[in-house]
Amino acid sequence: MSRSAPRRGQLLRKFITVSAMFGAGALLVATSLPAVALQMNSASALTPELPTTSNSQVQSLIVNHEAADAAPTRDPYTVVNTIQQARMKFGLKSFSYTNDTNGTIQWPFPSPVPISSGFGARVSPCGGCSSFHEGVDFIPGAGTPIGAIADGTVTYAAYDGNFGYHVIIDHNINGQKVQSLYAHMLAGSIKVVVGQQVTVTQELGLVGSTGHSTGAHLHLEVHLDGTPVDPFAWLKANAN
Repeated sequence: MSRSAPRRGQLLRKFITVSAMFGAGALLVATSLPAVALQMNSASALTPELPTTSNSQVQSLIVNHEAADAAPTRDPYTVVNTIQQARMKFGLKSFSYTNDTNGTIQWPFPSPVPISSGFGARVSPCGGCSSFHEGVDFIPGAGTPIGAIADGTVTYAAYDGNFGYHVIIDHNINGQKVQSLYAHMLAGSIKVVVGQQVTVTQELGLVGSTGHSTGAHLHLEVHLDGTPVDPFAWLKANAN
């Protein structure tokens, strides 16, 4: 046998081995490329394209500084008390007056004080109060001394549920029986007793809010022969 035969066999085996290696490499490249390409395409499909410009509209608020600085408006309503309601219903009345401190008939206070309610029909200011006011309400302040309007005799000095602590004095003025009533005095402040003779301006008690009352005041009544009359009008005509 020729020595060339084994050499050809060795070359053939080497060629087969190299061919096999080359085929395996080609197969590896062929199978890997589609997978990479698929991954790239999938990533592109899953990632949305972001717009380079925005189409959204920006909202804005314009403030009118003149309107912001303006004072707030309020509902057109007012609050009034019962005395104001009565005056609006029955008309305003002037309660101005002067007092002669040397007179035999005087007002219950040496100097003029405010009057909150006059004689006559009114809106009842409380549950037990009447709708026809038979007196005049003076409001000089709680604790102010109350003076007798004329000389006379005390006929009542006690408490009841209507007038609270109050005093009644009988007078004889120009031959006519006149009676004065001083109501809603401060508890414990009455300074006279029944049957006592008093003189004009003598202290009877202190302004309070006992009985049917909505606040500290003197309710003064004047009766002529048992009939109540307007105390303001009577004092204006007779105080001297």
